[in-house]
Amino acid sequence: MVIRAEEGRIDRAPSPADALTLPVAWGRRFLVFVDTEEEFDWTAPRRRDATATTAIAALPEAHRRLAGFGICPTYLVDYPVAFAPAAVEVLRPLMEAGECAIGTQLHPWVNPPFDEALTVANSFCGNLPEAQERAKLLTLTRCITEAFGRRPQVYRAGRYGIGPNTARLLEEAGYRLDVSVRALFDYSDEGGPDFSRRDCQPSWAGPQRLLMELPLTAVFTGHARRLGRPLYAAAGRVGRLRGLLARSGLLERIALTPEGTPLPEALRAIHTLIDDDTKLISISFHSPSVVPGHTPYVRDAADLRGFYAWWDGVLDLLARKGIEPIGADALIAAAWRARDVGLRLAS
Repeated sequence: MVIRAEEGRIDRAPSPADALTLPVAWGRRFLVFVDTEEEFDWTAPRRRDATATTAIAALPEAHRRLAGFGICPTYLVDYPVAFAPAAVEVLRPLMEAGECAIGTQLHPWVNPPFDEALTVANSFCGNLPEAQERAKLLTLTRCITEAFGRRPQVYRAGRYGIGPNTARLLEEAGYRLDVSVRALFDYSDEGGPDFSRRDCQPSWAGPQRLLMELPLTAVFTGHARRLGRPLYAAAGRVGRLRGLLARSGLLERIALTPEGTPLPEALRAIHTLIDDDTKLISISFHSPSVVPGHTPYVRDAADLRGFYAWWDGVLDLLARKGIEPIGADALIAAAWRARDVGLRLAS
């Protein structure tokens, strides 16, 4: 395989040659990622002093529910969590018992060093100068390694804010899996990345192709789904047309998350993914959602019951369809074994 150092960026669509393949015998698998972070007001400008992590204490209940389905989630820990001894004491025993993986999530506005202005554009870490992005990444990586006694291999940029240097910096820092791309979503109106042309298929990335990219799963459903990208983009320029398309059953973009995606839509998305023969499904949520009042998605006790009912419904369907869970560490190991076999056969 010829490596071109200028390629392998995760803020661009991968080339067909970088497609990631897994053993056929695996069938379909799914992973769960938790943005494990501080509590803050989602409607207000970001602040450096909003660093409380009290919701972490409620994570064990959510973890037990997931573990009951055989799930080994990845907790993507940001700086306020890694720096809080009480939060680490909740998560570290789960990691040491082999019940979860600990990864990295970089919120630049609460992650030192603080050399940048506190702006909307700078909340996407990939917009920062390369030296600043590297410094924040290495600071957070060291903090997590010291707190948990194990170097993280999985990364997510807060607000999905990757940039032109991110893949190379992650590869240099020893990361092996990035989960920052949010398939079919566009954050360019705030100065962030545009993933509207990205699907949820995994690929190899980084200058040396030492990094895997697994986008968050989202899919178009509806009678016009084959026209999904251009039609959805055009509808976004016409008032409430996207909502009308969804209600009519013509076109709907559905992300696999209990946050903002009703259960019937999630089940419909899973059926579509199965029809598309999608091999890897990625499901995510934010840790503060396990306590009412911290996110817009779980405002009260009724919302929390709905949050857990969503998981019951989704995980039941996945089990009935034979889609089994896999942890991030196992995925990384399997992908590398498959890659090595492929390289030997090609040589």
